[in-house]
Amino acid sequence: MKNLLTLTAMCFALTLSSTTLADAAKFRAAAEKGDPDAMYNLGLCYAKGLGVDADVVKAAQWYTKAAEKGYPQAQCALAASYLFGLGVVRNPATAVEWYSRAADKGFAEAQFNLGGVYAVGAAGVRKDPDKAFAWFKKAAEQGHAGGQHNLGVCYEEGTGVEKDTAKAIEWIRKAADQGYARSQYNLGLRYQHGQGLTADISKAVEWYKKSAEQGFAAAQYAYGVCFADGLGVKKDIKQAVAWFLKAAEQDHPLAQYNLGVCYETGDGVQKDAVRAFRWYRKAALQGVTEAQYAVGVAYEDGHGARQDHDRAIHWYKKAAAVGHAEAAEGLKRVRGE
Repeated sequence: MKNLLTLTAMCFALTLSSTTLADAAKFRAAAEKGDPDAMYNLGLCYAKGLGVDADVVKAAQWYTKAAEKGYPQAQCALAASYLFGLGVVRNPATAVEWYSRAADKGFAEAQFNLGGVYAVGAAGVRKDPDKAFAWFKKAAEQGHAGGQHNLGVCYEEGTGVEKDTAKAIEWIRKAADQGYARSQYNLGLRYQHGQGLTADISKAVEWYKKSAEQGFAAAQYAYGVCFADGLGVKKDIKQAVAWFLKAAEQDHPLAQYNLGVCYETGDGVQKDAVRAFRWYRKAALQGVTEAQYAVGVAYEDGHGARQDHDRAIHWYKKAAAVGHAEAAEGLKRVRGE
């Protein structure tokens, strides 16, 4: 199972999406009286431009005031500010310090982020699977979906804990049930390929759909493949193309390659050699061997691109280097061997 551990970049609450100028003024009034909750919320207003002009420097200043009063949400937000250099000079070590303070107070989002830092050895911290697992577990047990997913991956891969597929699925399912797109995709894979679960293509399609509709590129591609091949759904190449396009626009390499095939063959779309070439090239640049071969063919034949044998050789060489037999033949052909 592919490693799907991820770090959450921001810790901003979603409850301020409708904040007005009047709300921001109320937060300011309370913040200036020393209310840490108001300080934090005023920081959010500046970070998002809600009721005030966006200003990441002022956001960080208000986060700092609240964080120094021990407010964990602000500590977590301030950590993100230092990690990404938002309104402050980037300082990963200080970011870890603030994540740690918030995590020690039991704030799940900080625990999740701190787990991520230890999982990949980020922000100047030495990689430590045991600490990563411990922090993910704390976040997961509080219902944090990202923590639940990453805890599941730890059990799947034996990261900081003994491998346990049953527990991996248990935690990943908890996250999926909360709508966590990455976990939904993961369950889809498991049901499709019978990885720790009885193979069930219908359930796989259900989970792919849930994840794809949230914009998760890998799921969009997988869902597209289901339509292209008639797996668990009625075969519908136009639907397949629509989902391939969504994933391709997010730089999913196999979606880009498959979209190129559709434009080349006219399956689900009108034939368009130029568009086919463009999608093949995007996939080729990401290392998709079949796409590299297709780009070589396009340059050799001048189909969808201006004929250029030097470039054909370049792409045939890349594909041939990893064992693509037709690319090797193309290389000989263009060289006149």
